[in-house]
Amino acid sequence: MANKLPSSPDAFDSAACLSEADEDKLILHSMGYAQELLRGMRTFQNFAISFSIICILAGGINSFGQGLSSVGGASIGFGWPLATGVSLLFALAMGHIGSAYPTAGGLYHWGSILGGRAVGWVTAWCNLIGLVAVLAAVNVGAYQFVVGSLGPATGLNTDRLLPSDPTAYSVTVQTVVVVLITFSQALVNHLGIKLTSKLTDFSGYLIFAASVGLAIALFAYAPHLDFSRLWTFKNYSGDAGGKVWPTTGNMTYLFLLGLLLPAFTITGFDASAHTAEETIGAAKAIPKGMIHSVLWSGVFGWIMLAAIVLAAPSIDKAAGQGSGSFVWIMGQVVPPTLRTLLFVLIGLSQYLCALATVTSASRMVFAFARDGGLPWSGSLRKISSQFRTPVAAIWTVAILSVLLTIYTPIYTTLAAVCAIFIYFSYLLPVAAGLFVYRRSWTKMGPFDLKGWYPVIAVICIAGCAVLVYVGIQPPNDQALKVILGSGIAAAAIWFGLERKRFVGPPIGDLILERQAGILTAEQTIEDGHS
Repeated sequence: MANKLPSSPDAFDSAACLSEADEDKLILHSMGYAQELLRGMRTFQNFAISFSIICILAGGINSFGQGLSSVGGASIGFGWPLATGVSLLFALAMGHIGSAYPTAGGLYHWGSILGGRAVGWVTAWCNLIGLVAVLAAVNVGAYQFVVGSLGPATGLNTDRLLPSDPTAYSVTVQTVVVVLITFSQALVNHLGIKLTSKLTDFSGYLIFAASVGLAIALFAYAPHLDFSRLWTFKNYSGDAGGKVWPTTGNMTYLFLLGLLLPAFTITGFDASAHTAEETIGAAKAIPKGMIHSVLWSGVFGWIMLAAIVLAAPSIDKAAGQGSGSFVWIMGQVVPPTLRTLLFVLIGLSQYLCALATVTSASRMVFAFARDGGLPWSGSLRKISSQFRTPVAAIWTVAILSVLLTIYTPIYTTLAAVCAIFIYFSYLLPVAAGLFVYRRSWTKMGPFDLKGWYPVIAVICIAGCAVLVYVGIQPPNDQALKVILGSGIAAAAIWFGLERKRFVGPPIGDLILERQAGILTAEQTIEDGHS
């Protein structure tokens, strides 16, 4: 194997007689890349990292008020399954592409191959901004959740730490705590994928157990169960919904705003693609990881959120709490000891969710830098020979996340920015694939949607358009400034510099040119590791 390196994806078939890990390495070689990261993750671990980043106990809990304070219970009963279905279609389309091109930073690689250098470059920047926003939003949300839920029992002054309008004091304390949380997650990632994988495996089981336990507790202690709440529409805009959304009489508009709850929650499943080069049997594991993480998050998330709605003593009073509606319902229904235990488990799940996000985002940075797409790419693409992790990329992601938190410390705005950028980065390679499917793109992977791919791609385009519209509405209109500013900056950088400089991932003859250096790169890493 050391002297025979396949020169194109067509060589996938010739590796059938090899072990899965050796076959994965040959596939990676055939795309012009060396096996520098440590490949040791199995299918469940690949699933677990996406499931951990989706984390229904993070976005589902912290954004619950955005759903309830739009049109009430119907936002959960109808809105959650609807948005989950669209997310599942994205996972199917992305799994189809990822099965054909199983590389770290997959979205960027897919966009470049299917749509050209410019599409790949924009995809990478959108995905990077989105993942950094995910990390910032989850850690800010975790801080606010822990303080809001456990603070009163521990004597913390929650009115000062979490005022309705942020103050210099509350923002400073939040920033300091979020910095400490983020850097601890970066340190765990720094120490290697084996430790990270163990924690994300644990996180997967924890999310299952805690969400089921939460649902059972709420059903058991609910004063009454009125299932009609799940299909009842009521206007909770303005004061009626704790001023989560501005006052409006347009129920359709309100319902669409409520979709930000599932849209933000069910993001990050591209982590299965970002860790492709650390996964054994990646061409099969990637689609399984993405699809199953979305499916099970959707099912368990719907049951859990429905239980919260059904357990509320009064939907009107719960909606009136705004972003604090979940904690209020728990305080009214669940006994103190059990409530505290569930709050601790939820807080831990949110911490591990962000830890997995650091893993995913750092692999995105590594892959993009490997092809020269970032400033200081030479440093950002380096792998630690001791830990076999992209150390510089990990700490860069952590620092960028903290800076974004300082720029906009408001959770709902961070969540909106995250959802828009993430899904736009999902859409670009999917849409590019639509135009070249069965034309220039003819080599598919083991997971093949066949004629369903174009249909699913068109639905994804429509779904993303709706998300962008609702994501920039007040009070999240600051998200529009971030999007426009990022778009202008991206255009200036691309046309001013990157269009001539950026080569993109290796394609065609460039793959052959890289073959000579692949074995040298792998040997250097192995020597340093040993």
